Amino acid sequence: MALVVICGQPCSGKSTAALCLAEALKESDSNSTIRIIDEASFHLDRNQSYADMTAEKNLRGVLRSEVDRSVSKDSIIIVDSLNSIKGYRYELWCLARAAGIRYSVLFCDVKETQCKKWNEQRREKCEATYDDPIFEDLARRFERPDRRNRWDSPLFELSPYKDNIQKSSAAIVDAVSYLTKKVDSKTRDVKILHPTIATQSTRFSEANSLYELDRATQEVTNVIVEAQSQSIGVPLNGIPLGQGLPTLNMSRSVGLPELRRLRRTFIKLTGQTSLSGPPPPSDAESAKRMFVDYLNRELGTT
Repeated sequence: MALVVICGQPCSGKSTAALCLAEALKESDSNSTIRIIDEASFHLDRNQSYADMTAEKNLRGVLRSEVDRSVSKDSIIIVDSLNSIKGYRYELWCLARAAGIRYSVLFCDVKETQCKKWNEQRREKCEATYDDPIFEDLARRFERPDRRNRWDSPLFELSPYKDNIQKSSAAIVDAVSYLTKKVDSKTRDVKILHPTIATQSTRFSEANSLYELDRATQEVTNVIVEAQSQSIGVPLNGIPLGQGLPTLNMSRSVGLPELRRLRRTFIKLTGQTSLSGPPPPSDAESAKRMFVDYLNRELGTT
């Protein structure tokens, strides 16, 4: 139904705004599923996630892939992150367009000096904070949203420093009204994005599929390591991996280095196959099933 991008400087009240918006939406007449996607959903440390450009790029990739999997005409997805780069907000807007849903940006407008004070106050309370060098780098690179850009429009602006963030805040009330308003042929103040020919192709790009493949194979590896640690070196047969998935049969104990080698080989072979054939699996269950079948073959069991 809709994608909402929360945007603002670090420590500007974005998570509070996301929670207030989610609660206000749940109390509205909307029957849509409300979900917040943020770094905490993936147990990611904010300082590690923004430690360098590679880590930050990986973080954006994880969030973008989860948004891509989650957007639908029956749900309202709220992306609670910095979303500070206009190019990244454009990518999220493209996901909303491909899904044919509404899109909006909720901006927490707070000056950098005040955000820095709030970061220091959180540190004194032993709450999650940004290290000073990371905070300054993120604040310096922040790109303020501009309602003239289609990926920043409609733009709802909050002033957390001047006014406390509440469900009754004007920006949140306006956002709820926009996101839940019923649309007909006469509606002019609500824009439903429409897919273009280029975005009507497969929902999952090859990059997203490879990300899903990487995550799924790591989960299988973790299950094997945990099962072997509990068996104290005794070979295992019939390791369950979940409903609908094949059983992993092992005639011998397999060390972590060998598991990592098998996992890397499987991902490499699957990626090479996708260049001349169908793309890698785009859902975790399919990826796990293929990886378990591969392990059963490689380990000499069936």
